[in-house]
Amino acid sequence: MRSVFSLVFLVFGTIASAVAQEAALQYPLAVVADPDGVIYVADLELPGVWKVTDGKAEVYFQASKRFRTPLNRVRCLAIDGDGRLLAGDSATREVYRFSEDGKPEPLTNGYIGIPSAIVTAEDGTIYVADLEVERVWSFPKDGLKESEEPTEVAVVAGVRGLAFDADKKLLLVTTIEDPIRRVGDDGKLEVLVPGRPFEFPHQIVVGKDGSYLVTDNYAATVWQVPAGGGEPKPFMKGEPLVKPVGLGKRGDDLLVADPHAKAIFVITPDAKVTTLVKAK
Repeated sequence: MRSVFSLVFLVFGTIASAVAQEAALQYPLAVVADPDGVIYVADLELPGVWKVTDGKAEVYFQASKRFRTPLNRVRCLAIDGDGRLLAGDSATREVYRFSEDGKPEPLTNGYIGIPSAIVTAEDGTIYVADLEVERVWSFPKDGLKESEEPTEVAVVAGVRGLAFDADKKLLLVTTIEDPIRRVGDDGKLEVLVPGRPFEFPHQIVVGKDGSYLVTDNYAATVWQVPAGGGEPKPFMKGEPLVKPVGLGKRGDDLLVADPHAKAIFVITPDAKVTTLVKAK
């Protein structure tokens, strides 16, 4: 009898261990923090979204492994003006807002092909970059009605990062030439960083001093660019960063999602790095 119980314990212990190993970051692409400091992580291979509280990650939304189901290929996150989570998903060509009980609600009628970045304006308007059609779109905070389409904001290929600068103007980060651009009041694009100073830029946030911080996947670097544009300089380079992609803010600290390190890093204003969550 004792050996039977031991065997049962061993089997269930092995299963529990396997589950514990699976419950870890797999391919974190995006990271955001809500007004209360709760962190959300988009994980392409989970697939789904993690919630990180007090340094501990738990699954917030587990997507299906079946393609063309909500958040099967989640790629970007944002927090709207009401503190609610937004997520872009290429599997369903959609941007979702999570309800208070953690359910994703579609906002664009499947209009956005490959959402790669999301940001919200002060009035609640949502802006999203679409890699498929090389556009940046906007739509009302409550989403599109069945007969509505989003508004075209800019036509630029390879946009992977969006943010608003200190003057509330929309910034774009693209992987093609002239990687940081700004949308003017007349809708025309202004080049703030010319040429190709980055290797493969992704996300952007605006620092407390108005400067722009940009992740560079190939260079294993977070760059800093003066407010209004100028020459990029490394803010944080190399280990523990491997291939940083996602970039967010929690207070004055930066949050970096690195899919190859399988980790979320915190970088303080003095460029000190700590690991918040990492797959074992």
